[in-house]
Amino acid sequence: MTRPAAQFPLGGRRAWLVYGASVAVYILAVFHRSSLGVAGLLASERFHIAATQLSVFTMVQLLVYAAMQIPVGALLDRFGPKRLLLCGVTLMTVAQLGFAFADSFAVGVGARVLVGIGDAMVFIPLLRLVALWFPPMRIPMVSQLTGLLGQLGALTAATPLVYALHQWGWTPSYAGAALFGVVLAAIVLLVVRDSPNPDHELDEVKVRALARSVRAAWRTPGTRLGLWSHFSAQFGATVFALLWGYPFLVAGQGLSPKVAGILLMLMTVTTVVTSPLIGGFVTKYPFSRSTLILGIVFSIMTVWAVVLLWPGRAPLPLLVLLVIVTAAGGPGSLVGFDLARTFNPPPRLGSATGIVNVGGFLASLSTVTLIGIILDRVAPGGPSTYTVDTFRAAMSVQYLVWGAGVIQILRYRRKTRRALLENDPDAYAALRAGESITP
Repeated sequence: MTRPAAQFPLGGRRAWLVYGASVAVYILAVFHRSSLGVAGLLASERFHIAATQLSVFTMVQLLVYAAMQIPVGALLDRFGPKRLLLCGVTLMTVAQLGFAFADSFAVGVGARVLVGIGDAMVFIPLLRLVALWFPPMRIPMVSQLTGLLGQLGALTAATPLVYALHQWGWTPSYAGAALFGVVLAAIVLLVVRDSPNPDHELDEVKVRALARSVRAAWRTPGTRLGLWSHFSAQFGATVFALLWGYPFLVAGQGLSPKVAGILLMLMTVTTVVTSPLIGGFVTKYPFSRSTLILGIVFSIMTVWAVVLLWPGRAPLPLLVLLVIVTAAGGPGSLVGFDLARTFNPPPRLGSATGIVNVGGFLASLSTVTLIGIILDRVAPGGPSTYTVDTFRAAMSVQYLVWGAGVIQILRYRRKTRRALLENDPDAYAALRAGESITP
């Protein structure tokens, strides 16, 4: 005898329990992802490496993360979010324990690879749970809440981890952080369900069907519009928070470690403030989502231009503005997932989301690597020789990435709107009128 569907209503108490357990894993993933950002200078000393090698830690982590997105999306459609979340938190726990005891560059790189694989198995399953457990009109706001809560992980990396590293050292700090994964794995196992339908069972999906799902999602212009939106908006904040922001502020702009840490915390505060604003805009003006992304990207480009062209070190108020505007790109990039959700049917949402998620991390990977290469060329003496001019040269590489992203957003926005108008004029009119057309 089947249970009544009302036992698990969309957006009800059980939905929030499932969401809370899953988002806790995401917070931990963001912490693990960001944990190297405040320890970059310490890592240079521990492993005796230069800027290019330091960037390899983040590069391989992001490379693996990006490479895993489409496979994870396909696996999600096959195995469901709960199993992937469990795999992800397990891998991250093992990886951080390995990183805690790593005493060579090679072992450290191997640990960051595992962090990237585990991290890749968290966000897309979480978005799937949001899509299944909440009403369509509330999904954009819950998605923004997810990004907001994820910043707690970055905040923890920017404050308690810095304190722990200086008080207790490398190994106790990273090992202690890794053990939180054991607790969260148990919570996921007990609380999370793949669907609000008690009798829900995932259909058996063959490999060929998975491949068709990925191809179909890729051929949808709205998916690629989401990818390039994520690509353009996210990487600036990611690069700044994950690796180069702290050295830029301390070695390049002459700020004290304490003030630099406060500015990194300000990025989290900015995300908290802007996430509901962006979520509200997306809900009210779904037709203008790409315009919002373009506005955010152009704002980031403008403030960076002022900072980089400023004679000498930029004044603190300008650096505060830089951090705030750059941080807005994080929640802004989540709009890319909403675009993919609008233009893809539920059976291929995992694949479409995976494709979109490749964007920002591919951009971040490229930018992190290029900055490291340029720093080694203009400051071959290492971190002790970094100046405002060396970072001026290195950070300018971001404009190549922004330029490519903006061109593609404009291109696929036109294709997406034209395809929708030709294939479903009523849906096009509804979208222009501010109505949701999500399946």
